[in-house]
Amino acid sequence: MIVVVGAGIAGLSAALAAAGDERLGQEGLRLEGRAALADGAKRHPQEVLLVCKDEFVESNTYHAQGGVASAIFDDDDPALHAADTMAAGHGLCDRTAVDILTDEGARRVRELIDDGWRVDRDEQGHVLRGLEAAHCRSRVVHAGGDATGKVLELDVSAMVKANPNITVLEHAFLNDVVVRDGHVAGVRLSVRDAKGGVRPRVVTAERVILATGGAGRLYPYTTNPSVATGDGLAAALRAGAQVADLEFYQFHPTAMAIGEHFLVSEAVRGEGAVLLDEHGHRFMTDIDPKAELAPRDVVARANFRTMQAQGGKPVMLDVSPMAKENPDLAEFLRHRFPTIDAYTRELGFDWSKEPIPVAPAAHYWMGGIRTDLFGRSSIPGLYAAGECARTGVQGANRLASNSLLEGMVYGYRAGLAAASDRADATWRPQDFDNSEIPGLPVCQKPMTIHTTAARDAMVRPWDRTHIENTMWRHVGVIRTGESLATAVAELGAGLAAANAEYHDGTSAAEYAQAVTEWENRNLLTVGYAAAIAANNRCESRGAHTRQDYPTHNPTIAHSIAYVMA
Repeated sequence: MIVVVGAGIAGLSAALAAAGDERLGQEGLRLEGRAALADGAKRHPQEVLLVCKDEFVESNTYHAQGGVASAIFDDDDPALHAADTMAAGHGLCDRTAVDILTDEGARRVRELIDDGWRVDRDEQGHVLRGLEAAHCRSRVVHAGGDATGKVLELDVSAMVKANPNITVLEHAFLNDVVVRDGHVAGVRLSVRDAKGGVRPRVVTAERVILATGGAGRLYPYTTNPSVATGDGLAAALRAGAQVADLEFYQFHPTAMAIGEHFLVSEAVRGEGAVLLDEHGHRFMTDIDPKAELAPRDVVARANFRTMQAQGGKPVMLDVSPMAKENPDLAEFLRHRFPTIDAYTRELGFDWSKEPIPVAPAAHYWMGGIRTDLFGRSSIPGLYAAGECARTGVQGANRLASNSLLEGMVYGYRAGLAAASDRADATWRPQDFDNSEIPGLPVCQKPMTIHTTAARDAMVRPWDRTHIENTMWRHVGVIRTGESLATAVAELGAGLAAANAEYHDGTSAAEYAQAVTEWENRNLLTVGYAAAIAANNRCESRGAHTRQDYPTHNPTIAHSIAYVMA
C-alpha cells in the first residue's frame, strides 16, 4: 500500500497516478523523466490510502484563486513559459525541472479539461485565459472566475472518489514518518474518533508521499487556510530528510489589509488594476518597467516599503482603469471576480467606485523537502510533491499561477514513481557544492540544523500568536542579520519547549485541541529552520531580502541544502 498525505492537487494527482488511473498517460513523460525510472519499470496499480487532517477537500488548492499557467494556446509555447519561470526564479531554478513543468504541464491541463475540468470559456466555447505578472503571454486558465482552485479540487477529487483503489481517511493528523533501517516503514497518525477524541494509528507502508502543502500560518498576515501548518515538512525534518531553499517565502503583494487578509488575485492587476499610495500616486511605475505586473517579490517589497513610509497605512488597489474596456465595471467585476467582489462588499467596499486597502501577506513557500524529478526524497521510500517539496521548479521566487501546475505535474510523477520503483530504489542527492566559488561568504556554507538543544525551564510552549508575530517581525518581507539571529535563538527555545511537552494526543480532551498543539510544534520546527536558512543566505535574491546584504551575489550559484539532526 502507498500512503499519500494531503488532498490538494498534488496529493490527488499522486493518488490517481499510484492507483493506476487510466486517464493519466505515462507516454507524456519527457525523456529525462523516463530515464529516471528503473529500467523496464511499469506502473502497477496500487492500493492507496489518502490521508487528510481535515475534510477531504479542505486544502490550499481549494482556496486558490488565480489560475493555472499553461502553454496550451496557439500563440504560446512551453519554451516561452519556461523562460518566464526561469526569470522569476532569479537563477535558482533547475532548468530540467522547469522544462518538465511547462512541457508536461500543458499536456496535464489538456487532459484534465478533456476529463471534465470545468474551466471558464467564452460564448463560442473557447477556453478563456488571463495575463498575470511576469508572463510574456496571456496563458493563465481560470475556472469559476476567481475560484479556480475550488473547481479544480472538486472536479479532481470526484475522480479520486470514483477510483476503487483509493481509500480516503479524513480527520487524521500526521504525527511522524516512520523510518526503520534507513527506509520508510509507514506513518504514525492520530485519528479523530466518533466522539471527537484521539485514536492513535500506525499505518505500515513502504512508500509514503507527502503532499501537505505550505506553512502560511507561520505569519499573522497570510492568504493560506488554517490547515497550512507545515506538517509534512516538519515530519520530514524530524525523519532526517534533506531540505533546501527554506529562506525563500513568497509574500503575495495584495491581500486585503483588513478582515481575514483575503487574497486579491494577481489576475486583478492583470486586468488593469493599479497600486496607489496614500496620496493617490501610482508608485509602481517609478520602481519597475512592468509596474504592477512586475514579479511578486518586486511588488511585495514596494508595497511594504510604501506602507513603512506612510506610517503603516495600507496601499490602495484601484480597479478604475478597467472601466476603459468595461464600461459597466460593477457587472464586470461581479462576473470576472465573483469571490473577491462578494468579500469586498461584505467588508463595506464598492470596489467598482473606490480603491480597496491591500498589503503583503504570506502566500507560498518555494523551499521544502528536496526531491528528484520524480518526487523521491533523500530517504528511500519517502516522496514529496506540491508546496512541501523543493523540486527545483520555483527557485527564489515562484512565477504566478505555477503552483497548481506543479502539483499536477510533480504529484503525478511522485505517484508514478512510488508505484513503479523497486524496493531498493533510492536517490542520493549530490550536495550543492559552493566550496570553490570565489568570494563565497562564510555564512553561506552548508550547515546542519539541530533541534535537540536543552530546554530552558523558563520557556513555556508558545501559542500561535507568539509564533506568528515572531516570524513576521524577524523573518518577514525584509530581514536583517541581527533580527534573524534573534529569531533563531527565540524560535529554537520555543521549539525545545514544544518538543519537551509533546504527547501523542491520547491525554487530550479532544482531537481539535491536540491538533492545535501539534500544529504549533510543526510551525516552530519549520519556522526555526527557515530562520536559520535566511540568516545563512547573505544576499538579497527573489523573495529573500536582507537590508544588511541588499544586493544579489552572483558568485552564489546554488541554493544551500540543510539536514535536520
